[in-house]
Amino acid sequence: MSQETKAPSGGLLQQLKEGLAKTRKGLNARFDTMFTSKRAVDEDLFEELEEALMVADVGVATTTELVRRLKERALWEAGAEALREALREEALRMLSPAVLDRKAPPPLLQVVMVVGVNGVGKTTTIGKLAAHYRALGHRVLVVAGDTFRAAAVEQLEIWGERAGVSVVRQKQATDPAAVVFDGMQAACARDVNTLLIDTAGRLHTKVNLMEELKKIRRTAARKDPEAPHETWLVLDATTGQNALVQARMFHEAVGLTGVVLTKLDGTAKGGVAVAICHELGVPLRFIGIGEKIGDLREFDPRLFVEALF
Repeated sequence: MSQETKAPSGGLLQQLKEGLAKTRKGLNARFDTMFTSKRAVDEDLFEELEEALMVADVGVATTTELVRRLKERALWEAGAEALREALREEALRMLSPAVLDRKAPPPLLQVVMVVGVNGVGKTTTIGKLAAHYRALGHRVLVVAGDTFRAAAVEQLEIWGERAGVSVVRQKQATDPAAVVFDGMQAACARDVNTLLIDTAGRLHTKVNLMEELKKIRRTAARKDPEAPHETWLVLDATTGQNALVQARMFHEAVGLTGVVLTKLDGTAKGGVAVAICHELGVPLRFIGIGEKIGDLREFDPRLFVEALF
């Protein structure tokens, strides 16, 4: 398992290139004709660039800001190739609002609440996160807080077995906050240092869902006033700008500290990663670029930009 979750940079870059192939293919098909050595930097080029970024689902606001920054750099006489390099640099700036460093186990219990709507791969992501942190030497425990969907608990237990971690659960329809309280107690008793909390994702009852998430936060805080220390939103990259809408909703309700972007390998809309970081100011923590347990990777902005462009 450690071999799957720990890869050298060269291997990760290649995997990122493969995972982002659909997005990169769409961009480069346009970039190869736009950014040539003989092409002058003019308004027509900027219009083409805007269109290419929009197709990749970078979004209106982020595309507008990228183009504004590029124009400010006064590259009119430098040529199109210089503009392409400047685009990489500005995209990297937008993707780097924060860096997560969890290479060593935290000395005290760290509680991560994972949220997201149904269908984005949230439960699977938690299983992969558990495997990732266990491979780094963390003592991991998972809480099955989505008690309204029986399949979610069963799926989480299967992933728990794969990752070699225990899952705290109760019977279906139990108050999720009660399960979280049991999980917090178990984590303290077992000297756990990474606790991952699964939550429900019923978007059609979003008011009740958000209140439920707030109750879970209050319950965790009863054992540790700082808990949950992280609140991560799982998003499906294939939904493009709809993912950004979901992110805004959850951020306003519970205050996100990070985003996990799944299914990047199955979409040409990978540019939404730039939009999420820029428009929300919430860092990407992990990205999913495949189905295997080791295909959830800590987000590296520099490698991402290199793979994307």
